[in-house]
Amino acid sequence: MNKLIVIVGPSGVGKTSLARALCKEREFATAFEEHSERPFQSIFKQDSKYALANQLDYLLFRAEQERELRQSERPALMDGGLDLDFHGFTRLFLTRGWLSETEFELCRRFYDHTRALLPAPDLIVALSAPDNVIGERLAARNRINIASSEDAGLLNRFIAEWLGSIPVSKVIKLDVAKEGKDFPQSVAAVLEKIERL
Repeated sequence: MNKLIVIVGPSGVGKTSLARALCKEREFATAFEEHSERPFQSIFKQDSKYALANQLDYLLFRAEQERELRQSERPALMDGGLDLDFHGFTRLFLTRGWLSETEFELCRRFYDHTRALLPAPDLIVALSAPDNVIGERLAARNRINIASSEDAGLLNRFIAEWLGSIPVSKVIKLDVAKEGKDFPQSVAAVLEKIERL
């Protein structure tokens, strides 16, 4: 089975940009979030009653992507992923009141069942940057954003709590606040870590 590398962090931190930069240096099987293609994303942005449908769709979509990536002969690379969608965004939506406790529990059951059927990622690349940097990056991109720069602190906390349960050897933490467009320092650090997998 090939290796799966996931890039996690709050919205706007640079997950997709880093994934694309890594693909310029090495061949990966890739999977991206594809916000514009998700059926509930835009209507959830307008009406929070679609939060549950949106989250279940994302959890299922990311699980399907993982299963497909694991069948590739190349190392696999995802921006975000199943674990981030549950531990980060599903928890955020519960905290914001967009999901009820019962809806969150349904998402948790789905996540736990699905993660038990799929091998966990081999490497988690956790990105961070100050809220103002994230805000600037969110404002500059042309994408549907449910989470805002104000949510970065909460997302970072939820991600840190999840990462606390992961062996340190499977996590690389990178501050990308001062990274340029092609993330040269982060690309080098991630490729070095991949070599040691």
